[in-house]
Amino acid sequence: MSTSGTYDASGTSDASNTSDTSGTFRIAGDLTVNRLGFGAMHLPTEPAADRANAVAVARRAVELGVTLIDTAHLYGGGANEELLAEALHPYPDDLLITTKVGFTRSPSSGEWRNDGRPDSLRTQVDEALRRLRVERLELLQLHRLDPEVPLPKQLGALRELRSAGKVGRIGLSEVTVAELADAREIVDIASVQNRYNLLDREHEPVLRACEAAGIAFLPWRTVAWGSTGEQETIAAIARELDATPTQISLAWLLHHSPAILPIPGTARLPHLEENVAARRVELPPAHKKRLDRLDPLNHLDRLAENPES
Repeated sequence: MSTSGTYDASGTSDASNTSDTSGTFRIAGDLTVNRLGFGAMHLPTEPAADRANAVAVARRAVELGVTLIDTAHLYGGGANEELLAEALHPYPDDLLITTKVGFTRSPSSGEWRNDGRPDSLRTQVDEALRRLRVERLELLQLHRLDPEVPLPKQLGALRELRSAGKVGRIGLSEVTVAELADAREIVDIASVQNRYNLLDREHEPVLRACEAAGIAFLPWRTVAWGSTGEQETIAAIARELDATPTQISLAWLLHHSPAILPIPGTARLPHLEENVAARRVELPPAHKKRLDRLDPLNHLDRLAENPES
């Protein structure tokens, strides 16, 4: 089975972002979103003052032209989904909130674990529909493949939910090229969400497989933790283009593949505005090549030695 998306370089953004060059992407060929999205994982749901700020951040993201917001059942056991509904419901017609299922919390230990059992997935979807206050999840992603449950049972349950009208499109997270190929034999796959950034390209083969198939690729951890601003080439290019290192890293993602839909997250309004402004960063070919030549493996070695960086 296959599904395809389409890239549109014309872009669709609000009037305050007329120089936006990032364009749009039609997920599964029919669901148009602006390519630079927002990851809601870091939005706090308590205490009250932090929650109010989180609501303001979510609303400001939409004001700035973000039309793709990512959340998950895992983020606070659904509290993140409820926060987004509080902030944004009733939703703008062009806003896509995508959520993820596939983890449940142990009642005894409180620990989260993979849970791809069909009954559990059905329950998680029903809970997400209630929390997000919608009748259908336009894009539902399986947070992780459960190694204890056969893949056809996991994806078969999601396919049944799609047939029932509770799910519009199905995506995956943290998969290999082989796993993606196996999944596509069972059900149409509209998106893949894997860890990926300028200094961590372990999943480059998955990105290329998505690009070839027209599948949206949503990288998480879009900026390498604690090192982007320190990397000499990134810092130099940021100075040359009058941008921040974070903006250069996001601009590189947008220029690297038309299938990439970055979902940077933050709980701070200034950081949100910095991220969204990356849409307007023009990355000349010569600068792009300099960034392409950075060796991600050296960065991964450093992270292994300094896991807190």
